[in-house]
Amino acid sequence: MTSSGMSTDRLRPSRRTVLLGLAASAATSVVAAPTAWADPAPYEAVHYWSKIFEDTVKKVGGAPGPITRAVAIMHLAMYDAANSVTPIGRPYLAKQPLSGPTSLNAAIATAAYTVLRGLFPSVYFDGNYGFALSQDAASVPQADKDRGAALGRAAAEALLKARADDGSNASATYTPDGVPGAWRPTGREAAATPQWGNVRPFGLTAPAQFRPGLPGGFTTYDALLRSTQYADQVNEVRVLGGHADTPVTQVTRTADQTQIAGFWANDLDGTYKPPMQLFQHTRIIARKYALNVTQNARLFALLGAALADAGIACWDAKYNTAIDLWRPVSAITLADTDANASTPYDPAWRPLSSYADGTSFTPPFPAYVSGHATFAGAWSRVLQTHFNTDAITFSATTTDTYEGGITRRFTTLSAAADENARSRVYLGVHYRWDSEQGLRLGDSVARHVTDTLL
Repeated sequence: MTSSGMSTDRLRPSRRTVLLGLAASAATSVVAAPTAWADPAPYEAVHYWSKIFEDTVKKVGGAPGPITRAVAIMHLAMYDAANSVTPIGRPYLAKQPLSGPTSLNAAIATAAYTVLRGLFPSVYFDGNYGFALSQDAASVPQADKDRGAALGRAAAEALLKARADDGSNASATYTPDGVPGAWRPTGREAAATPQWGNVRPFGLTAPAQFRPGLPGGFTTYDALLRSTQYADQVNEVRVLGGHADTPVTQVTRTADQTQIAGFWANDLDGTYKPPMQLFQHTRIIARKYALNVTQNARLFALLGAALADAGIACWDAKYNTAIDLWRPVSAITLADTDANASTPYDPAWRPLSSYADGTSFTPPFPAYVSGHATFAGAWSRVLQTHFNTDAITFSATTTDTYEGGITRRFTTLSAAADENARSRVYLGVHYRWDSEQGLRLGDSVARHVTDTLL
C-alpha cells in the first residue's frame, strides 16, 4: 500500500501516455471566445477572464480536476498581479515589485492571458487580450500599461512554474478491484484521471486532510453490499434516477426533480462543466453586490483554490481508499451478484443521464463521493464566508442541453448547493451518501482555504 492507502497494483504507470492536462484535448486551434465583451454588464477584468475561461471549457472539454486546476492557476495569478498593484490581502505566492504607476487592468489581463496561453497552447486568446487591454482609459499612459503587462506576466509565470511539478501530468491506468460493489466501466470511457487524488493541493496540507469515512462506515465490499443501508441507497436512486422508459422499475421522479437533474448536470463536453457553472453563479452574485475589481480578484482566487482542492480531495476519496464504489447502473443491473435480497435485479435499468444521442451516460469514475456535491459544498462555503451570510437570492440558467433555457431561483447559497448535490440522485448517477458526504467534504476544504489563504 502507498502512504495514501492506495494499492500500488491498482494504480500503476501506463505504457501509453495519458495526458491529464486540459490543453491536450484541444487538437486544433480554436477561438476561445468573441473578442468583444458580450455580457450586458459593463466590462470588468476578473469577470471577463472568468467568462473567457468558461467559453474555453465549452470548446475544449475535459475532466473536472484539470478544469479546476487550470482555473485556480489563472485566478490566483490574477490575484497576485492585482495585489501587487493595489494591496488586497496576503499574496498567494509573492508580490511583484512596482517600478512606477501601473495599470491594474493590464496587470490582470496579462496574468490571465499568460496563464491561458501556457495551459491551452492550441487555443487562440490574442483577440481577447487585445480587447481587454483596450479597456484602459485613453488617459492611461502607455508606460503604465507596459508596467502592468510586465507585472502580470511575472505573476503568471510564477504560478505556472510553481504548479509545473504538482503531479497533474502524471500518467496512470486504473485496475478495478473486480468484485461486486467495485467500480467498473459503465459505458464508452475507461476510468478518468485516476491519479488526481495525488495532485499537490493549492491550500490543503494533503489530499486526504479531510477524507470522509467509507460509505456507510463499512470497510469491505461484502459487508457493504449485505447491509440495509446499501439497499436503501440503491433503491432510492433506482426509482428516482431511472430513465422513464425503464421497463421493470417504476420511476417516481417528479417533473421538478427531472428539471433539477438536467439543470445541474453539465457532465458532457460542450457544456461549461460543474466548476464553471459555479463560477457563473458567482459572477451573478458578485454583480448583485457590486463588487469592485479587487474584491472580485480575491473572491475568485479563493473560489478557484477551494474548487481545485475540492476536486483533489474528492478524487482521493474516489480512488485512494479501500472501497471504490460502483455506480448505480452497475449496482442495479448486477444486483443478482450482491447477495442482498432487498436490491431488486433490473438488468434493463438505465439512468436518466444520457449522451445527446440518447445513449446512457454515467461519469467514468467511482461514485463515492460526488464531485458535483463536493464542488457545491466548497462554493457555498467560500461565498458564505465572503458575504458573511447564507441568505443570498439569485437566479441562473444552465448550458446543459437537456434543460437548456430554463431558469431556477434560489434564496440561499446552501439551498443551491443542496439542490446541486441532490440532483445527482435524480440523474441516476449517484447515491444519497455520495452527495451528503461530498457536501461535507467540500465545506471542510473551503473552510480551510478561506481561513489560511490570501
